[in-house]
Amino acid sequence: MTSPQNDPAPQPPQGHTHTHAHTHSHGPAAPVSRHLRKVIAAVVIPFATAVVVGLIAFWPGGVPDHERTGVGFDRQTQDGKVVQVVKVDCADVNAAQVPPTGDTSTPSGREAVNEQEGECAKATVEVTSGDDKGRRFVEVVQPDAPRQLKEGQGVVVAYAPDAPRDLQYSVIDVNRKIPMALLAGIFALAVVLVGRMRGVMALVALAVSFAVLTLFILPAILQGSNPLVVAVIGASAIMLAALYMCHGVTARTSVAVIGTLVSLLLIGLLGSLFIGWAGLSGNTDDNTGLIKGLYPDIDMSGLLLAGIIIGSLGVLDDVTVTQTSAVWELHQADPEMGWKGLYRAGIRIGRDHIASVVNTLVLAYAGAALPLLLLFSIAQSSVGTVANSELVAEEIVRTLVGSIGLVASVPVTTVLAALVVSADRTGPGGAQAATAAPARTGRGRRRKTG
Repeated sequence: MTSPQNDPAPQPPQGHTHTHAHTHSHGPAAPVSRHLRKVIAAVVIPFATAVVVGLIAFWPGGVPDHERTGVGFDRQTQDGKVVQVVKVDCADVNAAQVPPTGDTSTPSGREAVNEQEGECAKATVEVTSGDDKGRRFVEVVQPDAPRQLKEGQGVVVAYAPDAPRDLQYSVIDVNRKIPMALLAGIFALAVVLVGRMRGVMALVALAVSFAVLTLFILPAILQGSNPLVVAVIGASAIMLAALYMCHGVTARTSVAVIGTLVSLLLIGLLGSLFIGWAGLSGNTDDNTGLIKGLYPDIDMSGLLLAGIIIGSLGVLDDVTVTQTSAVWELHQADPEMGWKGLYRAGIRIGRDHIASVVNTLVLAYAGAALPLLLLFSIAQSSVGTVANSELVAEEIVRTLVGSIGLVASVPVTTVLAALVVSADRTGPGGAQAATAAPARTGRGRRRKTG
């Protein structure tokens, strides 16, 4: 008979019809005692309430208006379509001059010669959206331009209202909406086919994460709120939504939430310390410079720290959920194992996880910064010089701080899970109830196969 202290907590649907109290590969997590659920709720509910209060207090109400500068991404854009492309002599459409010395050893000299002697493309582009829909303009494409235009191609055009009429529109990019939407559809279909209901909930959680990022975090930072505070509130909201939607409102998920929160706090503290100590301004390229120019009150170093916290969250969720699940399964396999034994077994699993996720994080940042690393390689700069530059130092701090948080999350989450699940055995009949259910499951299977 099941002990009153081990009444099963309400569990979300798991996509199967098994009704046994304990299974090792399919069913919901083994329930914990009512007392432990109350203890976990006493931690999680105030935290979730604080997150909701923070969302309300810092809710920005939209992105603040500003005058368009016409620089970089801060331009008015419309959709367009290339309706005709003809080949012409570059000398007929270009004003570029070959250097008087005839020197073609420099990049600018070679480019000028190509512009004079090569064959250019003269594209007629039609605006397909906005007030000037149907208006056409001519775009000249150099023979060595990285992006060549072809007839029927969709493009993105920039609009400069203060320029002379013939120069108001220009092609700035290719329209990639269709292939990007198709790829997103394939991704969603694959997630649902493989993950089924869990996959659907994962997509809903992804949508919630994107909504928090675009409707709260980014506008609140632009409104002048402290980037660190906004990032902590937003990341916490994303964490709560993603974990509980994908893994159910259970004690096991709540332990993963607490472990993730502790690790995020560690990342925030270390990031704040080393960003200040290393003198990282967060303003290292044209895009961050444009942001600072448009919104001078933004704390760019705080924005850098916010990026570290948000960037680490996704991998943290994976680590904490995996470790918590591992400890729960170990307890189900051997209900008599104490918390120390559970911790030792769980940390052995965690060591393998640490090696893989740290390598994943480092390679992800290295891949994103690959063009920058190539530039340093071309310049034949020493490792010390490269690491000391602010551009690379930002990535190093981002990688190492995030990795320290990931490494710390393994023992933190493992010990929390071990303490919680082993403490559940202290109730009267707890151990007997835990061991009885698998025995019933085994007899049921023998009857079916016999």
